[in-house]
Amino acid sequence: MSFFSNFSSDHCPGTISGNPLNGLCEKVCIQAEKIFDAGIIQTRLENYSVLPTSFTPANPTYPLTFISARSTSSVGTVSGVNVERQADGCLARVQATVTLPIEIAYVDANGTEGIATGSIVLTEDVLMYVPPASVMPFTVTSVASSVSPDGSWDAASGTFVLSACVTLILKVAMQVELLVPSYGYCAIPPAQEYSQEVCAGFFELPLYPQGKACSRK
Repeated sequence: MSFFSNFSSDHCPGTISGNPLNGLCEKVCIQAEKIFDAGIIQTRLENYSVLPTSFTPANPTYPLTFISARSTSSVGTVSGVNVERQADGCLARVQATVTLPIEIAYVDANGTEGIATGSIVLTEDVLMYVPPASVMPFTVTSVASSVSPDGSWDAASGTFVLSACVTLILKVAMQVELLVPSYGYCAIPPAQEYSQEVCAGFFELPLYPQGKACSRK
């Protein structure tokens, strides 16, 4: 049993049926991250060089054969943020560098499979809404994902040269205390354990054959 396993209760999340005001009992102050603005950027990088920072196992035998690469975290590291407010006061030019860690799978000259780590660095220059000046500062954060189906090893530079598909979401966020309506605390049902019952079909068989018995002539 869980929230979404046939558990019906007025105090569990799900679709509202009837009057949504029914059951409201209090105003609650919660601490949360408020997103003032967000935008998605999708780009394809060609011939992008990645300098490996580590190898597992260490000291592979060169040359290396590229297999694939993908991001190891959904969170990009944002640095070098520069915000220039525009004349209208609502939008701002946001410049930032986003570093996304990736993992590269390869095979070395001895046929040993290995993993190398590296990063993709993106420089973004976008228009976003930023809140007015306040005591609490806003931050620019990112969510990112990358996959590289094609690549090669460049022995001359000691780097992997990739083609990467990158999805990046930039957010203007702030930790705030929000006042929200509440239905009270959630009712937490017991978890339903997973079980692969191999005997279920056998135990459901009737003890003896069912139906009309064959008549003997």
